[in-house]
Amino acid sequence: MSQRSARRAVLPPAAPPVLLLAAAVLALLSLAAATAAAAAEADAAPDYGAALSKSLLYFEAQRSGRLPYGQRVRWRGHSGLTDGLQQGVDLVGGYYDAGDHVKFGLPMAFTVTMLAWGVVEFGDDVQAAGEWGHALEAIKWGTDYFVKAHTEPFVYWAEVGDGDTDHYCWQRPEDMTTSRQAYRVDKDNPGSDLVAETAAALAAASLVFRRSTEHHDYADLLLRHARQLFEFADRYRGNYDSSIKQAHSFYTSVSGYRDELLWAAFWLHRATGEDAYLRYAVDHARSLAGGAGWPMTEFSWENKYAGLQVLAAKVRHQRT
Repeated sequence: MSQRSARRAVLPPAAPPVLLLAAAVLALLSLAAATAAAAAEADAAPDYGAALSKSLLYFEAQRSGRLPYGQRVRWRGHSGLTDGLQQGVDLVGGYYDAGDHVKFGLPMAFTVTMLAWGVVEFGDDVQAAGEWGHALEAIKWGTDYFVKAHTEPFVYWAEVGDGDTDHYCWQRPEDMTTSRQAYRVDKDNPGSDLVAETAAALAAASLVFRRSTEHHDYADLLLRHARQLFEFADRYRGNYDSSIKQAHSFYTSVSGYRDELLWAAFWLHRATGEDAYLRYAVDHARSLAGGAGWPMTEFSWENKYAGLQVLAAKVRHQRT
């Protein structure tokens, strides 16, 4: 998706209509020839609508917490219903990680950011495929949890479960007996990378819910938490895996928090339209953009520089 967005951000000047028409006709002829050739080799074309549907269905299988009545993955049941109980907070919900039962905050937040970005850019296509409702449900399952985990302006609950004990015991999440210890970041134990990524996820998700008038209040809620989390991440700086040693062996923050701060600033600018967030990104570009000024070979939960390059290019394209 990021590659497509990047290409759209640097389109050349529009061609004359006659050339566009000729190009369209040529493209259609080429497509017809290719389709005829493909039909001779295969009984059916790839069903991308089914691929989208199954991708969203996967997230339902990863749900933690009390499952809704409309849960489509029927072999899953309620799980993790006491998450946060030992710490006196409600951390029920969210998504499990990669085949285990730990809820790691950083990759979960990045996942929701990417889900929301996909819907922001290609919402009409998602609607045409009949998956709009499922896409919103997938995003909201994550954002509801993020709002819960942000219990105070400068406190965010970053992880539930312990990867070491969890990986030694293969159980269904409905039957798990491993530790559900919860870990948090705060002023004294900062986690700017995790917190800023969560701010980015909430800001991106607010754009999705803003499209529907009935979800405006929810979009406002997400944006309010996104603002607070960005302030938290920027004011009290540090890597989350330095504060939470249990996460270091599983999701190490190699690139640090600089990319997430810029990433979150761009998403907040896009969600609010406020120049203050854009000025933050511009003013801090040199000090924070360790990899933003040259080609990147990775875009992942850990390294956001390629993604923020795309967002920056889109801002520049809109202003020219």
